[in-house]
Amino acid sequence: MAEKLSFVVPKEFDGKSAKSFLRGYCGISAALLIKLKREEKGITADGVCLRTVDILKAGQRIELSLPSEESNIDPVEGKLDIVFEDKWLLIVNKPPFMPVHPVKQHQTDTLANIVRYYNLQNCENYIFRAVNRLDRDTSGLVMICKDKFSANKLKNNVYKEYIAICHGKITRGKTTINAPIGLTAESKIVRHVLPGGQPSVTHYEEIDHCNDISLLKLWLETGRTHQIRCHMASVNHPLVGDDLYGGSREHIARQCLHCSKMSFVHPVSGDNLTVSAPIPGDMQDVLKHYFSNNEILKLREMMHKCN
Repeated sequence: MAEKLSFVVPKEFDGKSAKSFLRGYCGISAALLIKLKREEKGITADGVCLRTVDILKAGQRIELSLPSEESNIDPVEGKLDIVFEDKWLLIVNKPPFMPVHPVKQHQTDTLANIVRYYNLQNCENYIFRAVNRLDRDTSGLVMICKDKFSANKLKNNVYKEYIAICHGKITRGKTTINAPIGLTAESKIVRHVLPGGQPSVTHYEEIDHCNDISLLKLWLETGRTHQIRCHMASVNHPLVGDDLYGGSREHIARQCLHCSKMSFVHPVSGDNLTVSAPIPGDMQDVLKHYFSNNEILKLREMMHKCN
């Protein structure tokens, strides 16, 4: 069954074309608009079929019937840590060691497979559209949009914060790394800071430090592959556990990186929303190796304030 979106034409679009309203005010992408035009009663005004060239009047109710979609991902039963869900969005706290999307080496053990099983159990049938992508070994929040409209509205419009544990003492306040990232001819995986690479900007701030490690809060202006991992290694502070970029795996079997917070404007309701996910157990265990019990309690209080 197609989902419906409803909008009321405001005064500033009185006398304007339906296309300008749908594209400029509603945020409907050109590709979705083409699909809506092909759907029977895909676009209506007060219940009557509407063409994109038609002129609108203030106060008219415009309704869009989003086309039904079919996912081709294999459903696999598994556990989901759901942080937020409504008819438009699903946000989950992904555990480490789980890929987000199926790839050649991982066809049935991904977040997408489990979400597919979950939505079929709930009589939903949507394509898996992850707004953000986390590395297999990175834990934390992943946002999945259940329709094209929401995915288009939220693309590049979700603020994300990460928590990381890195080597070395960082005692300064907010710091920015503005350095292009790219691949060298010798590697298809490891990123490097390179002249001519993709522009990449990472901001970070120390939460606390002890015994030559630092706990950081990070947020990004760009979303390059391995951006945080590459940037922190480039300033001689590789993430603990990230042996690909020079970190030690003495106390953990993956990089200490966790997407802990998301803030965004809901694509349909317009509400300002913030969701968070606590540091997972393996990263907490790393902190216990370096911080005293009293310091851990202090850190928990500080992390609560961060969220």
